[in-house]
Amino acid sequence: MSVWVGILVASLAVYSWKIIGYLLPASILNHPVVSRIANLLTVALLAALLGVQGVTSGSDIQFDARIPALLVAAGLLILRAPFVVMVASAAAVAALIRLLF
Repeated sequence: MSVWVGILVASLAVYSWKIIGYLLPASILNHPVVSRIANLLTVALLAALLGVQGVTSGSDIQFDARIPALLVAAGLLILRAPFVVMVASAAAVAALIRLLF
């Protein structure tokens, strides 16, 4: 029961932040400092997610097929390949490595 209470409380908290964002005046949201922080925060959260999901399994650090797949995706991102091509190529690399090893 406590897990569901936690999920409901977290859902309400996230939804309330979204509502508060809509209620803020445009002058606050268009302020250069707020825009810069929002852009940097997005990049930092995505980098943290990539780091946690890319090299960890549970509480252990693991170097497996995900690392070469991320490198392929990063290379294709630098080359400005379409997103679908990047995802498919990274998935193919990970699948081939897992098949061979």
